[in-house]
Amino acid sequence: MDDAAPRLTALAHGGGCGCKIAPALLGEMLADLPRQFADPALLVGTETGDDAAVYRINDTQAVVATTDFFMPIVDDPHDFGRIAATNALSDVYAMGGRPILALAIVGMPVGKLAVATIRDILAGGVAACAAAGIAVAGGHSIDSPEPIYGLAVLGLVDPARIKRNRGAAPGDVLVLGKPLGVGILGAALKKGALDDEGYRQLLDVTTRLNAVGTELGGIDGVHAMTDVTGFGLLGHLLEVCRGSTLAAAVESARLPILSRARDLAVAGHNTGGADRNWASFGREVRLPAAMPAWQRNILCDPQTSGGLLVCCAPAEVDRVMRLFRDGGFADAAVIGALQAGEPAVVVR
Repeated sequence: MDDAAPRLTALAHGGGCGCKIAPALLGEMLADLPRQFADPALLVGTETGDDAAVYRINDTQAVVATTDFFMPIVDDPHDFGRIAATNALSDVYAMGGRPILALAIVGMPVGKLAVATIRDILAGGVAACAAAGIAVAGGHSIDSPEPIYGLAVLGLVDPARIKRNRGAAPGDVLVLGKPLGVGILGAALKKGALDDEGYRQLLDVTTRLNAVGTELGGIDGVHAMTDVTGFGLLGHLLEVCRGSTLAAAVESARLPILSRARDLAVAGHNTGGADRNWASFGREVRLPAAMPAWQRNILCDPQTSGGLLVCCAPAEVDRVMRLFRDGGFADAAVIGALQAGEPAVVVR
C-alpha cells in the first residue's frame, strides 16, 4: 500500500475474522419467524448451522448457495481480497460442491480509500476465483463507513453427495485439513507483533482453496464435513457432535498448529473471539486439568478461511489423507474420532 494511504485494518473498527457468529444467529432468527415457506426442493436451509443452502434442481443436480464477507484482517488490499474470496468459496467446498460463479459484495468508505486500493481488493478476489476456475460475474457496491468485501457464491452438487455438519457415525475418524492459529496471527498483525514469516504463514493458510472438498464429496465413507472458521475447532466440532448426536475425542498432540501462532500464543497473545467462543460452549468441553491456557486458546481460535474438518470411516482415512496431500495440504492430520455418547468434546 501507499505509505500515505490509511491502513485497511485501522478502518475496520469492528474487526473481521470470517466469523460464523452472525450466520448462526441469523439462522436461528429465520427459523423462528412465522410463515416460512416450506419448499421440498430446499434440501439444506436454516434448520442447522450448515455452511451453505442447497436447492435441488433435478435428481442429479442441486445448487449450493452461500455468502460471506468481512472487514480487513490484513493491510495489503490484494491479499485482503484473496483471503475474503477464498473464505467465501470454502463454504461450497465444505458441502462437497463445486463452485460455478461468484458475485462480489463490496462496501467501501468513499473518500477514505483510493480507487486504486479498492480496485486491488477486487483484483485479489478475482484472482482467488480464477484459481477456483470461476468468474466473478457481477455484484453490488455501497458507500460504507468501513471496508467490507466478500462474495456470494453459487455451486453445484449431486444431491446424493451433499456433505453436511451432521450424519457422522460412531467410530468415524476426524481429519483436519489446515493448521490452526490464524486468528492469533491476525491479532498479532494488528498490534504490529507479527514478523514476515508469521505473515507468510497467515497468507498461505487463508488463501489456500479448500477445493479438495469437491473430491471428498464423492466418497461415501465421508459421512460429514464442515470448515473451521469463526467458532474455532471446538465450536465447529461441537456442531457436528450435536447434529450427529455423538461425542468427540481430540488428541491435542496431533493438532497441526502454525509455528508462529504457537510462539505467539505461548507468549500470551490471544483473541477476544477465542474468549467469547469458550464462554459460549466451554461447558460442553472437557480439557486436561494441566492444559495450559495457550492451548485452550488455540482450540477456540477463530479461523478465517480455515481447514476442512472431515468425519470419515476408518477404512477411508488413507484415501482422505492422500487427497489432502495431493491437494497441497501438507499439514492435514488425523486429530481424533467420534464415539457414541452425549454431544460433547473431550480433549486428551
